[in-house]
Amino acid sequence: MPIPQPDDKIRLDKWLWQARFFKTRSLAAGLVRGGRVRINGRRAAKPAQQIGPGDVMTFPQGQQVRVVRLLCVGARRGPAAEAQTLYEDLTEIKDDVPSAPRYEGKGRPTKKDRRIIDLDRSRALE
Repeated sequence: MPIPQPDDKIRLDKWLWQARFFKTRSLAAGLVRGGRVRINGRRAAKPAQQIGPGDVMTFPQGQQVRVVRLLCVGARRGPAAEAQTLYEDLTEIKDDVPSAPRYEGKGRPTKKDRRIIDLDRSRALE
């Protein structure tokens, strides 16, 4: 397989898969088809859309929204360390992580403990 040049382009779904943001190309393509991926601020039209170095992508992954700048096209889906060289992560790190429930971890909580935990969670959502 030839080594990609800096001016090369690649399919959006293939790059998301190669960069290890998604486990399969089908999952990446489904996200693009659903209109949930933006490239340089514009909604991606289809999974086969061509992207290249310098493009900025915004897409949801799990509970967060990822913002990445494509640095290199890549030649294969390699190990994670290799995949991390393909992009620069621009995602904002949020410090508003919910605190752990007030449970000391001494085995399984009692029903009373579970009620207190559930009450704390419902108050946090308000």
